[in-house]
Formats: sequence, C-alpha cells, structure tokens
Amino acid sequence: MAAGTGDSPIGPNKIAYVYMQVADHITARIASGELRPGARLPGERDLGTEYGVTYLTARRAIRELRERGLVLTLPAKGTFVAYPETDSGQDQ
Repeated sequence: MAAGTGDSPIGPNKIAYVYMQVADHITARIASGELRPGARLPGERDLGTEYGVTYLTARRAIRELRERGLVLTLPAKGTFVAYPETDSGQDQ
C-alpha cells in the first residue's frame, strides 16, 4: 500500500471519513486473516505512511479499532490485534 502509487484503498473523494476508511481496511485485513491475533500493527507514523494519511488520521483509526474491540494498545509496547472473545457459556 505505498502512498502515491495509486493502489491505496483510501480515497479522499469517497463518502466516508478517511480515518474510517483506514479502520475499515484494517478490519478487513483482520477478518481475512492477513493480520492475526497478537500481531503488532505498525506505529502511527508508519501506518500513516503506509496508507498515505497523516499520523493523526492513523491515530484516530487506531482509536476506532480499539472502540470496536479489534486491537489493544499497550503504552510503550505498541498496538496489537486482539484475540477474539470466546463464548464459554457464562452468559447462560
């Protein structure tokens, strides 16, 4: 997903916030298995470069992914793909 090569999934003319496009694309990568539970995501600046957006947009996308429960951020460690919740029958 090199910025400027025309193959970025992010389009400023799409009817969606750019941070949501980034979050949705990462969500799709998680769902497809490309990003597995426990995998470390690139830092915000690197993620921004990868998607051709500012690091603040990447930061907002990561926050969105945390709100969705898809990633966990550990201070001074990084952001990691969360392990899926398992239903062990405790809700019964």
